[in-house]
Amino acid sequence: MKEHNLDVLVASSPVNVTYFTDYYYWLDTAFKEYMTSPGGPTNRPQSFAVFPLSGEPALVLGAQSAINAAGLWVDHLEVYGDPGFDYSLFSKLQTALEERYTYLLDNNPRHANATEALAYVLKSRGLDDARIGLEMEELPAATRQALRHALPQASIKNATNLIRLIRAVKSEEEIKRLVRSAEINEQAAMESLALARPGKSMADLVQHFRLRSAEQGADFEHYAFSVRGLGISTEPNYLLTSKDILFVDSGCIYAHYFSDTGTTLAMENLPQDLRERYRALTTCISAGAEIMRPGAKSSEIQAVMQKHLKKHGIIASFPHGHGVGLEIRDYPIIVPENGLRIRDDCLDVSSDLPMEEGMVNNLEANVFMPALGALHAEKSFRVTAGGSRPLIEQDRSEPRVPFYSPPTLD
Repeated sequence: MKEHNLDVLVASSPVNVTYFTDYYYWLDTAFKEYMTSPGGPTNRPQSFAVFPLSGEPALVLGAQSAINAAGLWVDHLEVYGDPGFDYSLFSKLQTALEERYTYLLDNNPRHANATEALAYVLKSRGLDDARIGLEMEELPAATRQALRHALPQASIKNATNLIRLIRAVKSEEEIKRLVRSAEINEQAAMESLALARPGKSMADLVQHFRLRSAEQGADFEHYAFSVRGLGISTEPNYLLTSKDILFVDSGCIYAHYFSDTGTTLAMENLPQDLRERYRALTTCISAGAEIMRPGAKSSEIQAVMQKHLKKHGIIASFPHGHGVGLEIRDYPIIVPENGLRIRDDCLDVSSDLPMEEGMVNNLEANVFMPALGALHAEKSFRVTAGGSRPLIEQDRSEPRVPFYSPPTLD
């Protein structure tokens, strides 16, 4: 914030409000205005996270959902709207949670909307003439205009991409959550693949993954696979055959943080030529990880991976990588230089981002062979001061071949 001459950052999207405050409410991403006002716009319920250069953060949110924030570490909660409670049979408060929530409703100004509440927070902090970095990308134009009208002396700048870049480098708490998310994903995925048998539906594998993820406190995110090498499917009504070679990619969400990984499911031992191709994918990932150290550009890592596959005769493949965090893909995106800029009112940098200590990135490589099958390998890494290291243990040395005995002929 000092580098970009800002006094305060204001996040407006659900994912970035979670980033700055840990607040999460499922309807903030699922609900849209037209769902209660037919013919209305697709605006979502609005909340804001206020993160000042000095002072404590604040959270602006609707009165009816404020109970979700009653246990947060953020002390300053500013609510708006009417919760719609029936107080006619109101009874004595019995818990600290009830006391905090009702105090919040009874002792805060009754703001009509989120913009009014946000302006009040900034004014109460002496930030009505501040340099404000506001996440604008998904914010309705009317909301941006209303905020400028409420704070005419403030300098309000679009900081959407600045916040994305801040999120690219993870804190120790974030890395702890990412590690646990990856551990749950890896265990549930490998267990599911061990169930594979000829004639078994992929739906059974997906269901096992869902159950094992949930048992360990994670939410299902994705379980994708190839069918006969013909692209990627997420519809599980496919019966496995004894000859299948499948791309498999899975992910779950733990404490709001995503995991993403993949491997190859082979229903029988691969022939030598395919074993060599699979090994090229895994060594390609190792080659990329080897140079994934602070200062290395994203395009340099991808180029090393692409060159490695080409050396092994694999041309029709696009090895690449991406950050992982509160979204399935955070910055950096490890792809060839595309000439684009990551810019907003606060910054203007090349999209070919250099690695920084604290980034958590996935590297992946695959090859699709129609009517034959698909090979895939994906692993997660943490960038450290001296290079990179695996985020967790992920053995991709061989494809996953289920342990079963094929039927014998009489």
